[in-house]
Amino acid sequence: MTTRCPSDTTCPRRQSSVIHQASPGARLDRDRSRPRGGDKRLTTAKVVYVSAYVDDATLALRLATGTSEILKGVRSVGLLEGPGLGAAGDDLAQTWIERVLSRHRPDDGFLSEEAADSLERLKKNRVWIVDPLDGTKEFAGGRQDWAIHVALVENGIPTHAAVGLPDAGQVFHTGSAKAVMGPRANKIVVSHNRQPEVAQVIADKLDSEVVRMGSAGAKAMHVLLGDYDAYVHAGGQYEWDSAAPIGVCTDAGLHCSRLDGSPLRYNNEDVYLPDVVICRPELKDTILEAAAEFKKEHGHY
Repeated sequence: MTTRCPSDTTCPRRQSSVIHQASPGARLDRDRSRPRGGDKRLTTAKVVYVSAYVDDATLALRLATGTSEILKGVRSVGLLEGPGLGAAGDDLAQTWIERVLSRHRPDDGFLSEEAADSLERLKKNRVWIVDPLDGTKEFAGGRQDWAIHVALVENGIPTHAAVGLPDAGQVFHTGSAKAVMGPRANKIVVSHNRQPEVAQVIADKLDSEVVRMGSAGAKAMHVLLGDYDAYVHAGGQYEWDSAAPIGVCTDAGLHCSRLDGSPLRYNNEDVYLPDVVICRPELKDTILEAAAEFKKEHGHY
């Protein structure tokens, strides 16, 4: 079976595939494996031969990369807009991810925002937790703060994860991403729609500004990039909102936890996660102490 690689730059792990690119002016034989000259209508061609096995890290990366390309294509042609565009993006991304995983990891569990939940996943040690399109409204509205989340969770912990920021042309993944630890930005980022009350208290403690942004994945990756010092959320989320961002950010060297400091665990029967913090490690104590003081006084975050 052959599949097309999304682009030259977004499919970096090709060790298990054989790729042929024809020179300009060439065309491919019927077996699509050998170029021959004479037809100038075809300028380039690529063939990727899918191997029998793709490792977990590569699979997560390619899922996020491929989904990014699909969604950029859907939006760029301009045939849909608003809620219709958002719904099409959700559906297409979900269908592709589910089909790929059913072929390459048929025995693993699966949890997605866009699919009915099966509690059979609770019997699995390996579960793929995905949000095919995090920030549907932002995607449909032509904004850049939307993301693709793909995470393999093993025994409750994200072990391989990828977060795509399609409009930025970037996919961050475990084993590669490293947090930028330059001078502080003196900014914390919160939900575009639901700023938790505790966020302003934390910002004051850090002498920082509060900035709003859509998509949990976008916010988390901008902390990783050093654009913000922390991402603070207490408006309620689900496991698919944070599994991949937490996997990438933890591996990259950032502090990730609940606002009370307890660890984040995934593949629970109840997939609701009320709060999360991702921050530079040296700010962890200040943030958690401020959150604890606020909750003690107000009873909530």
